[in-house]
Formats: sequence, structure tokens, C-alpha cells
Amino acid sequence: MNVLVIGNGGREHAIIAALAKSPMVRKMYCMKGNAGIAELAECVDVDYLNVKAVGDWLDTHEDVKYTVIAPDDPLALGLADELEKRGHRVFGPNKKAAEIESSKAFAKTLMKKYGIPTAKYETFDNYEKALEYVRGGKFPVVLKADGLALGKGVLICETLQQAEDGLKQIMLDKAFGSAGNKVVIEEFLTGKEFTPGEEVSVLTFTDGKTIVPMIASCDHKRAYDGDKGLNTGGMGTFTPCPFYTPEIADEVMERILLPTVRAMNAEGRPFKGVLYFGLMRTPEGMKVVEYNSRFGDPETQVVLPMLKTDLMEIFQAITDERLSEIKIEWEEGACVCVVLASGGYPQHYEKGKEIKVGDIDPDSMLYHAGTKRENGVLKTNGGRVLDVCAKGKTIEEARRKAYANVSKIYFEGMQYRKDIGIKYNAKG
Repeated sequence: MNVLVIGNGGREHAIIAALAKSPMVRKMYCMKGNAGIAELAECVDVDYLNVKAVGDWLDTHEDVKYTVIAPDDPLALGLADELEKRGHRVFGPNKKAAEIESSKAFAKTLMKKYGIPTAKYETFDNYEKALEYVRGGKFPVVLKADGLALGKGVLICETLQQAEDGLKQIMLDKAFGSAGNKVVIEEFLTGKEFTPGEEVSVLTFTDGKTIVPMIASCDHKRAYDGDKGLNTGGMGTFTPCPFYTPEIADEVMERILLPTVRAMNAEGRPFKGVLYFGLMRTPEGMKVVEYNSRFGDPETQVVLPMLKTDLMEIFQAITDERLSEIKIEWEEGACVCVVLASGGYPQHYEKGKEIKVGDIDPDSMLYHAGTKRENGVLKTNGGRVLDVCAKGKTIEEARRKAYANVSKIYFEGMQYRKDIGIKYNAKG
């Protein structure tokens, strides 16, 4: 069949690369795509945040029999609802289910109601009351813009001054737009030794009845080495997660994954698609830091290359609510992704820098995140530009391969972390 993938980043490039291996897929389109995706799919210049325009395009392209909605924004806008209403087969949750990501206040209320372990919190839509609350609290404290903010709407404040500045930034200055109309103020979760906790990303496939975890991965959100600097959309990741043992996975399944699927069903919001769990290990066990209603970025770039099962077969099973019939298998070994970003990211950065790429190892992956071609020249076109990924028998081997390929790429201002894969003493 012919397939449309919605999105234009490294995550979408990884999804398209995985779908390209499927004998079920004949031709792919991508809305809007990028320079790397254009090598595998026909790019379509339609604004995917205009749900009517996407529906109209599909209505006139009857050869496209399946649509994969990858980013959070169109899901939050109800693109899946619109396409299903028009009779199209879609992968991705509807608007009500996607609210588990698009409203942090909803997600926290859901966890509280159904006893799913998470950090203590309060929600405010009034700046003065939020300010009064942090002035009477303890530190560190976590401030979260309620809505979608490209992964950047989370501030960890170690002092009252930082918290006051953060509230002003979110609620008054609207640094994250309307996402800051409400703010969630959370306790700062700590790890086993009361240091910043060990975090893990667990992406899952679910058809609303069955939930199947993918292999766990570890994201690096901060801009600079040693987890310094501002939060970003993600500067790199690796799989597997060294501390995520089978025992912890069983605990998470029983206390978090299954209860979340059941809670969404009980609320009349059955979730079908990829449900992402951002988790942290604490002295009281694993707790939920955040939910996402789609594949994570850049977690997808290390998880999907390890998938042995046909991704299109999984997607179809989820749409038809028969995921329990599919056996999902994974490769042994490890995968590491290093994100190459524009200078200044996640704040001000320039686009249009020429990218020079040498001979990348043939068994490695180079996913395009923010790129374009102008007169045949590859150029930067976003904050995160390229995802350099490599597999190996161990994390250390995959890490060495990835950084060897990083050294073959150059563009003016290129910035990246040098410590991807070292987190939690991940030596292999």
C-alpha cells in the first residue's frame, strides 16, 4: 500500500526508514519532510497543522491507504479524528486520548485519580497564586508549562529566585506561548542516593487493550555535557537502559503501564498508538515524569533500528485492535544517537548553514532532523539538524562508532554533546 507519514524531523526519518523495509509498503509520502526523508519518500508541501488541508489532500489521493501521524501538535489538534471521520485509516490517538500529553494538568489529575505513581504537584492558572505557592515551598522545584512546548517547557528551579523568574517567563512573558496559560508545579524527584534521579524512556505500542513495551532508552535533555544548560527536545539517546532490569520492567508494567491504559479506558479516552512513558527511579520505586502521545524524539532513532518485526504489521494490528496477535521481536546489542544541533540551540540559532558530510559507515544511520536542499546544496533548517546513530554489541562500541561518524560531519556553529552513552556509567 501507499503510506503518508506526517512530520518533518529525525523521528519521522527513522519511522520512514523502518517502514521502507516492509513488504507491505509500496510508496511513501511525507508531509512536509526534509532533505533526508526526500530520499525515501515524496515530500508534500501541505501544512499538517491545518487538519482540513491534510484531509482534503488525502481525499484527492485515493492511492494512499494509511496515514501515520508522528508529531504531538497535529494529534492535539484532532488530526486523527478528522481523517477517521473522512474514512481514512490512521495511526495515532484521537484528540481526547492525546490530551495525556497536550495537557500536563490532565495527565497529573489522571495519575492522582487512579493511583499511578508520580511526583506531588499543584496546578495554577493564576500567576499570583502560583507565586505564593512557590514562596511557601521547598527547593529544588519543577515548573511545567501545561501545554505543548517542543520539549522545552520544563524548568528545574534550585532557588526561589529561579522559581520566581521561571513563573514570570512561563505565565507572564509567555515564553512557551499559550502552553503557559496554566502551570504545573511539581516536587523535584530524587534518585536512590538523593541525587537527581535516574530517568528512562519507555515507549509502548498499545491498541487500547494490549500494551507492549519497546526496548527502554535513556534520553539526554540538557543542552551541554554533564546535563548542564537548558532543556532541549533531546540531544542524544542510547538503548538499552543499564539500570532497567527485568524486575523493574515487571514493576512498571503492573504499577504504571497497565493502570494507565485502564485509566484512559475508564475516562472514555481509549488510547491507540504509541504511548511514551518518561520514568524516574526514586527511593519509593519508579514514578512517571511525563507522558507523550507519540514516538519520542530522539528515542525513536535508537529504538526502531533494533526492531526485527515489520513496523507496518504492528501499525495495522493497532488500528484493528489485534495487537495481542503480534509477536514483537528486538535485536540484541545496543544503539547510540548523537544529535548535531545549530549553534545557540535551544535559544536563538541561524539556519541556512551548508552541511558537509563525509563517508558515513554503511552500517550506521544518519537521520535528518532540520535540513533542506537549496540548488543541490544540503543546508541546516532547524535547531536540531542531524541524528548520528550507530549500533554495536555494547553501548560503548555503538558510542565509539557514532562519534567516529560525527567527526565526518561539519557545518558552521555545529554543537553536540560529547557524553552521550556515558550516563549511569553505561560502559556496556
